[in-house]
Amino acid sequence: MKRLFVISGSSGVGKGTVIKEFLKRNPGFKLSVSCTTRNKRPGEIDGESYHFISRDEFKKGIEDNDFLEWAEFSNNCYGTRKSNIEQALKNGENIILEIETQGAMQVKKQIADAVLIFIAPPSFEELKKRLEGRQTENPEAIRTRLAQAEREQNDSKNYDHIIINDTIQNAVENLEKIISQYLI
Repeated sequence: MKRLFVISGSSGVGKGTVIKEFLKRNPGFKLSVSCTTRNKRPGEIDGESYHFISRDEFKKGIEDNDFLEWAEFSNNCYGTRKSNIEQALKNGENIILEIETQGAMQVKKQIADAVLIFIAPPSFEELKKRLEGRQTENPEAIRTRLAQAEREQNDSKNYDHIIINDTIQNAVENLEKIISQYLI
């Protein structure tokens, strides 16, 4: 049976790196590409990293009930189009959806058998170090992300599984173990 695996974790926890490595090792999975109103970061590609859309286009999608889930964070909107997930599942694909905790709860309400996996940092200090090391945001934005990380850590109790990203290798292996138990 094909499944939707929802993976969340605080900004800077390394969830994108864990997912990327998982997909390299497990090419039979498809990564869902979310929509966002935020600006592209260096190296990001429209349609691969995200579908970068205008705030007006995003608002229209909300009004038309086009999103399986959506949220606003740091003055930017993020969301997953229902049709993309429905089509991939219909095509017999296992899908990984990388979203934040608020969106994950929305998905679980609509797709009951979605598996929710939370990627957590080894410590709050390590998360702070990772965010500062990215050098993509100012100190105020980092403080906002750290406050959000505390809320997300609390939300993780609603997830089916939690993986501590102490090393990429360990996190990927734990993700493979968790996912494999749903593919039997």
